[in-house]
Parts: sequence; C-alpha cells; structure tokens
Amino acid sequence: MVTMVFLFHKPYGVLSQFTREGGWESLADYGPFPPGVYPAGRLDADSEGLLLLTDDAIIKRRLTEPRFQHPRTYMVQVERVPDAEALEALRGGIMIGGKKTLPAGVWLATGEPLLPPRRVPIRFRKNVPTAWIELRLTEGRNRQVRRMTAAVGFPALRLVRVRIGRLTLAGITPGESRRLDDREINDLRRELGILP
Repeated sequence: MVTMVFLFHKPYGVLSQFTREGGWESLADYGPFPPGVYPAGRLDADSEGLLLLTDDAIIKRRLTEPRFQHPRTYMVQVERVPDAEALEALRGGIMIGGKKTLPAGVWLATGEPLLPPRRVPIRFRKNVPTAWIELRLTEGRNRQVRRMTAAVGFPALRLVRVRIGRLTLAGITPGESRRLDDREINDLRRELGILP
C-alpha cells in the first residue's frame, strides 16, 4: 500500500476535521483529500498553519501521542511585549489544568514574521502594543499555546503553527496542500524513529 502524507496550510476559521460545525468551514471545503486520509493532530478553528494529514496509522500515532514528544513550532502574536520573566516562565512550564507543561523553547521575535495576512484581521488597540514570540513545544494539549501565554499575562491574538519537526509551511499558501513524495515520507519516518 502506498502511504499518503499531505501538508495543509490551514486557514483561520477552518476545523481540523471533515465535517462542518457551528458555521466553521472544514477540511472537506479544501483538498480534495483521498479517502482514508485524516489529520495527524489538530489546530483549533481560530488557529492557523501547518496540519499534516495521512493514511498511515504509525505516522499518525508518532505525531500525536505525547510520549513521543515530537516538536512543533508556533509563531504567536501576543498582546503587549513579554518581559524576560514571562518568557522564562513559558520555558520552564506552566500549570494548566493541574498539570505542568513540559519545558518549551521560547524566543521573542525581533520583528513581524513573514506570514500571509489573516482573512479575519486581529483586533487592534491603538494604545496596546503587540509582539511575536516563537514557541517550540513537544506536547499538544488542548489550546495549550493560548492557555500558556494567557497564564503569564500575554494573551494570544494570532497563532500560526509554522513547523512540525522538519516540515514547514514553505511554498504553501493558506488553503493549499502539498503531497509529500516518497523520499520526504521516508525522511519523516526516520525523523519519527519508524525507520533506522
């Protein structure tokens, strides 16, 4: 059987599933994706960026089960400019739902990242500055990034997943997908520890 893996640049307002709910678009509005291909993980409707879809159960499990600690990188626009104390708290882990998050890589961006504009603009307040942080996690709890930045006093305004392991959004615009070739799939399998 031929393994299929797709990179999809999920736009704002799209659910990470094939059925519509609550007025949100779904993956069925994009693609088309072949039968048997499903998301390996998720992004909330109000988040954007890289979503992997596959028909391979082993790849899906390695990407989604917390014990494998596969890295994901997000660019997050937050309200106000985080200070060193807030960034250090994010790095060390935040209590969410009675459990501390795993240590994270966190960096304050020096400028705006090169991202396409969001189709629904973020709220703008003239007297409240914003900043971008890069956040690398190895777990994926429900609304984790938003809950982490809010916990240190810097609510997320825009959240874009830009990388899963070595895979990136490069060359894919919002709403577009790209199928990985055999070499890329084998590279992904090696990265996930499925192949030697």
